[in-house]
Amino acid sequence: MKVKMKRVDEIIERYKGEEGVLIQLLLDIQSEFNWIPHGVIARISEKMRIPTSQIYRIASFYKAMSLNPVGRHIIHVCLGTACQVRGAPKILDRVEENLKIKEGSTTADMRFSLRRVNCLGCCAMGPVVVVDGNYHGKITPAMVEDILEKYE
Repeated sequence: MKVKMKRVDEIIERYKGEEGVLIQLLLDIQSEFNWIPHGVIARISEKMRIPTSQIYRIASFYKAMSLNPVGRHIIHVCLGTACQVRGAPKILDRVEENLKIKEGSTTADMRFSLRRVNCLGCCAMGPVVVVDGNYHGKITPAMVEDILEKYE
């Protein structure tokens, strides 16, 4: 995936001369490219006169930001206690099997990234899988393939 620096410059220009905008600037970059490439961090540093170490510190702290390419669709499988006792590990295994990746990875075609989370706060719906912010509750291993097909 090639990052369009012209688009990066447009995003940076919206924040030029303002104080305390780094987080929002990085969120906009994340939203535009689905990750924050290293070359973009150098560009932000140069144009905004912010040390790269500060940019990396912010970008690596927030879970909403990624310094590595992620898939078009992000799948979160809840492995909190309530989901775990209702079979979430089997759900995660089935997702990994279907996508042929391990948790924390992205498919080669950049279509899916798979993440595990400790709690999504909807225990009554467990086990829960969230794809692009869409919650799927009371999931069984047999339902995984149908859910993934909706996002292909």
